[in-house]
Amino acid sequence: MTAHLTLASPEITAPAAAAAAQEAPAPTPPARPRARWWSIRGELPRRIVWTLAIAGLTAPFVLWWAWTALGLADPMFMPSPGAVLERIGRWWTSEGLLQDIGISVYRVMAGFALSALLALPLGLYIGTYRPVQALLEPLTDFIRYMPAVAFIPLVMLWVGIDEGAKILIIFIGTFFQMVLMVAEDVRRVPMAQIEAAQTMGATRAEIVRLVILPSSRPALLDTLRITCGWAWTYLVVAELVAANSGLGYAILKAQRYMHTDKIFAGILLIGLIGLLTDQAFRWLSRRAFPWRKQA
Repeated sequence: MTAHLTLASPEITAPAAAAAAQEAPAPTPPARPRARWWSIRGELPRRIVWTLAIAGLTAPFVLWWAWTALGLADPMFMPSPGAVLERIGRWWTSEGLLQDIGISVYRVMAGFALSALLALPLGLYIGTYRPVQALLEPLTDFIRYMPAVAFIPLVMLWVGIDEGAKILIIFIGTFFQMVLMVAEDVRRVPMAQIEAAQTMGATRAEIVRLVILPSSRPALLDTLRITCGWAWTYLVVAELVAANSGLGYAILKAQRYMHTDKIFAGILLIGLIGLLTDQAFRWLSRRAFPWRKQA
């Protein structure tokens, strides 16, 4: 019986194998990998990043040049890029551009530094302790919706019209937003880290110093970078207060005499300085927290 089954098995199994092969579905081809360019939070080669960044920066200027070169805009209201560059050259050589840049940078950075000096500890306390949050967060949220320009008459009465008034306007424009953003950064520290430190016997001061601050430092640096950009947006408002120098003052003065080329020049210079400041913060973030890029 065993021999019979052994001899007959090739005749029985071969047709069955053929039938199974016909019934089995054809293997599906492997899926094509999706382009890395459009993957969510994907990475790009540095060369591609620089190419796209340069294209994004130059495209508006190319359109601006084409619009004016074709005569589609009145030079009185929209000067050409060449006229603006020429104006920057005259401003540099004979109108004290370097001094205007220096005083504007000083005003912005002084107001921003004063905001950071007070907002960082206050935001840390609001984000850490619930009683402080209940006491101060509604008031801070209320004041931050008040426009900084509305405080100019009061600032002139309280401080005068010297440099302190201009710095105070920038401070008012950035401080209250910075406080709330710092508090939110602190609140995003995982509670599991705080509970682990409490389990190990850490005191409140040690938790703040060794857990909350190190964990929130990257987000705090991002908050400083964003609010520094806001400080630059308040420069023209600050230089409304009896200024006789600065980029914002030059823009306002040019508006009185319809020097639109100088208005464009001042706006572009403020944008350029702001961009350089933003890149400096990004560089500092990469150096201080290299693990963020890997994460």
